[in-house]
Amino acid sequence: MNINAMIGLLIPFIGTTLGSAMVFFMKSEINIKLEKLLLGFASGVMIAASVWSLLIPSIDMTAEQGKISWIPPAAGFLLGMGFLLMLDSLVPHLHLDSDSPEGVKANLKKTTMLVLAVTLHNIPEGMAVGITIAGAMLENEQITLAGAFTLAIGIAIQNFPEGAIVSMPLRSEGATKGNAFLYGMLSGLVEPVGGLLTILLASLVVPILPYMLSFAAGAMIYVVVEELIPEMQAGEHTNIGTIGVAFGFVLMMILDVALG
Repeated sequence: MNINAMIGLLIPFIGTTLGSAMVFFMKSEINIKLEKLLLGFASGVMIAASVWSLLIPSIDMTAEQGKISWIPPAAGFLLGMGFLLMLDSLVPHLHLDSDSPEGVKANLKKTTMLVLAVTLHNIPEGMAVGITIAGAMLENEQITLAGAFTLAIGIAIQNFPEGAIVSMPLRSEGATKGNAFLYGMLSGLVEPVGGLLTILLASLVVPILPYMLSFAAGAMIYVVVEELIPEMQAGEHTNIGTIGVAFGFVLMMILDVALG
């Protein structure tokens, strides 16, 4: 694997790490309005990335192979949704502003389950970056290295506030600043690991690239619909979250069209 691929895999993780480091500079819990804005922004980025960086290349790639262009994107998308649904049902985790754990019952600390919830969010993001880098390494015409880096940067941008959103509640739950930062950072470690595994798999089976692209898209949309939007729409100031969606979507769309 070349140095460009390694850098691309690490970019989203760096975003999460920098966001988690905000626990050292913020004295109290994150402002609720800012949290809503950041949740919306992350949602917008992930929706746009799923369409422009994953689903459209999957459709174009399938057509280029002379196959029915909608079958791999549709099948992969549904499989990705189903995969995250399975993980969501099995892995014990706890979402922000909730006292009801989800997944298999386990005797875990609240802080641990909060970290696991964010880790689940990061799995599809790592897969998305990994598969686009794999496509670029395999010199597929529909995916360029610039496009792969654009996706990685876009995810890193939304990972920055996500890192802060997870580290600050951990601090309010009694974790030290150092531990809150460490947990937040570790929640993003799944991204480069998942991305690396995706690259290795994609390089072995080139024909399934369209399925893998849409699989990552389905997994990302699951996170948006199941986790981010409900958290954004809970309680007051939901309109601020909607504004965040608009800005996140437009920013990611511009990045992908202009740089990808």
